[in-house]
Amino acid sequence: SRGAKAPLLMAINSRWDAHMQQMHLRHPDLPDLQFNPDDAGDQKRFLEWSAPLMPENRAKSARLIRAAECGLTDTDYPSISIGNLSSHRAVSQKLGRDLSVLRWRTNIWLDGLAPWEEFDWIGRIIEIGEVQFEICERVQRCLATTANPETGLRDADTLGILQTWDHQDFCVYARVLNAGTIHLNDSAKAPNP
Repeated sequence: SRGAKAPLLMAINSRWDAHMQQMHLRHPDLPDLQFNPDDAGDQKRFLEWSAPLMPENRAKSARLIRAAECGLTDTDYPSISIGNLSSHRAVSQKLGRDLSVLRWRTNIWLDGLAPWEEFDWIGRIIEIGEVQFEICERVQRCLATTANPETGLRDADTLGILQTWDHQDFCVYARVLNAGTIHLNDSAKAPNP
């Protein structure tokens, strides 16, 4: 199931306990759930727990599937998303209220750029901390971003606001080019084109 079709899923907060091999889930409308995703009985408990979050006109989730070694992304290549807090503030300002950055499900946030400057980086290599990234393409957004990450209710026309800039894009996809460490407040360096 996806947040674009089942917006209440957007309010799930998760935490993985590697030592205990337990996923901890929290949702404002449900009791907390701890489960082992590899245990058949726990998978059933998860499906029962998540069933009330599915819209009545949508099929309920039928099973839990373990992803392959690489992460699940919306691209046909391993990617992360990089967002610009100035672009986020521009959307919030045009909407007339503050939006949570969690709405965008972005991996890395940058600040100190001009709004939408990240779009000019496509095709370039940037460096954050010790890590280099190839900026590949814009992230085209879907209905999932209209759902409040605290409640799961659709409460903001993010797609309509983005369309006022003649696009439906927010953030950029990037390929990680090398292993390394990124620290909070590391600067992003983009070489001149």
